Amino acid sequence: MSETIESILDEHRSFKPPQGHQGNIASLQAYHSLCEAFSNDSDATWKDLATEHLNWKSPFSNVLNQQNAPFFRWFEGGTLNLSENCLDRHIDAGLGERNAIIWESEAGEVRHISYSELLANVCRAANAMLTLGIRAGDRVVIYMPMIPEAAITMLACTRIGAIHSVVFGAFSPQALKDRIEDTQARLVITADGGGRRGGVHALKPNVDAALSEGCQSVEHVLIVRHAGNDIEMKAQRDLNWHEALHAESEHCEPLAVDSEHPLFILYTSGSTGKPKGILHSTAGYLLWARLTMLWTFDFKPESDVFWCTADVGWITGHTYSVYGPLACGGTTVMYEGVPTYPDPGRLWKICADHDVTIFYTAPTAIRALIKAGDEWPNQHDLSGLRILGTVGEPINPEAWMWYHNVIGKGRCPIVDTWWQTETGGHMIAPLPYATPTKPGSATLPLPGIDIAVVDEEGQEVSDGGGLLVLRKPWPSMLRGVWGDDQRYIDTYWEKFKGKYYFAGDGARRDEDGYMWIMGRVDDVLNVSGHRLGTMEIESALVSHEAVAEAAVVGRPHDIKGEAVCAFVTLKGDVDDASAQALATQLRAHVTKEIGAIAKPDDIRFSNSLPKTRSGKIMRRLLRDIAAGREITSDTSTLEDQSVVQQLQKSR
Repeated sequence: MSETIESILDEHRSFKPPQGHQGNIASLQAYHSLCEAFSNDSDATWKDLATEHLNWKSPFSNVLNQQNAPFFRWFEGGTLNLSENCLDRHIDAGLGERNAIIWESEAGEVRHISYSELLANVCRAANAMLTLGIRAGDRVVIYMPMIPEAAITMLACTRIGAIHSVVFGAFSPQALKDRIEDTQARLVITADGGGRRGGVHALKPNVDAALSEGCQSVEHVLIVRHAGNDIEMKAQRDLNWHEALHAESEHCEPLAVDSEHPLFILYTSGSTGKPKGILHSTAGYLLWARLTMLWTFDFKPESDVFWCTADVGWITGHTYSVYGPLACGGTTVMYEGVPTYPDPGRLWKICADHDVTIFYTAPTAIRALIKAGDEWPNQHDLSGLRILGTVGEPINPEAWMWYHNVIGKGRCPIVDTWWQTETGGHMIAPLPYATPTKPGSATLPLPGIDIAVVDEEGQEVSDGGGLLVLRKPWPSMLRGVWGDDQRYIDTYWEKFKGKYYFAGDGARRDEDGYMWIMGRVDDVLNVSGHRLGTMEIESALVSHEAVAEAAVVGRPHDIKGEAVCAFVTLKGDVDDASAQALATQLRAHVTKEIGAIAKPDDIRFSNSLPKTRSGKIMRRLLRDIAAGREITSDTSTLEDQSVVQQLQKSR
């Protein structure tokens, strides 16, 4: 294996967990004891947890069936209903009047929805779907803004055993069409539009465009009248959500389904090829959603208000906006809008207004808010916050420190989580009142998760970086790629011949056993035989006082193999005359932080980076731009198309 740069940065800061708090996992000793229980008897430990944390209609007879690996089956013989576990059980326990959802629109409208009210609406929606002929196993595509009806629809599908596939509301008609056709959905549920940046983002016209050619499986479209924009209704096909639900009963008996019954299909795009329909099943996913809420976030449903800023169109929104908090009987916040409208203090105002205690967002959002300035969070009372979380990509140490000092005032533990659409929930994360944290490290695998860093031959490495793998199955793992078993095997299991699940990420393990995620393997550069994690170079650039955000990719180089190309946004403006001098400074800074081998060959300045509407940097576009290639990949999810033109002109 080629030589590896060992550190994201030469990072030695460490922070002890706050003292005087009783966490759900109270100490590092308690963490190690639970890990030991899994090591000694994994099946028995999973059995105890599944029995304790889920309500079963009929008990399972077998914990894990590995006979058809890698198509694993968990909790065989058991039956249950997800919506009953998220709603009825809490109402039966006397929590019907507790807030299940606090929703706020970009315009400032607020709704408080109790568990009793949520159950009534879920039952009405489930009955409406039954009236339309939807049955267990049928696919329902949900194309909605971030409104309570999106969560209601998801839960209604689980009530009757339908399989939902949520499509992010900013996706194009073509992306929507592709997902409808792949799932062969019989029903699409959408809205007229959603609020965005003070205007209305229309949704129904996109559905009409997607269904105009093909999509023969769709029989009906249910439309939530939310934004008040004009829409066309197609006779026989299109139905008004509110009218349909008004005609239905508030009681719908939850259907007990097999533990392995498909729960949802969620599409994730790779760097190449068509999007993959990641399939999750019911019991294992729900168990891990609940456990990670209790462990990673130390969630206490009787007192916490939890806000995950992710849209339900992504796995983070599935697990930590909807299913995880509700499985625990707690309160979850939903916000329909962007983080910086009408000003960069919006997130912090919502935290203060709704007494948020646990806040979970992406490093991309954090870096954007750093650029806006400390005065925005300082205007709001954030003293109620007790835990801060990050998700979506590795967080660079300087952004971690800002989050810690400015938002958490040095008292809130930060849980930096690593996981994927495919894993269903957190795999690596600190426990807030047990694990000492290091800026930039996701720290330790959660109990029951067997993670290793290996070389190309699958041998575990003790020094330096390597490939991140999972060596044992876990309950919330994906059950396959919808309609394509071979793609599931080829993508996740073929590299190590079925022995390990390959996550696609590079990582290193330090002397304390802490995990440092280096980014996707296709984001690891090979420069003159040296493997450089793009995250390492990005972290070095962002640690410079002038830099707000950076993205690093490789471009072909005749001598080095790959050259380092950095795209940089600054905290302030820079004119053409100053740009060259600043680029020289940044190259010297990276050399100082990592070494001359990591010094960027190219530095391009821009007002912003190309991002999807969910905030992820589209690095494949940057690779094309850096190499001077024609852009042929899909840009339908790009937030601002003009960014690409600006970067192509920059030098």
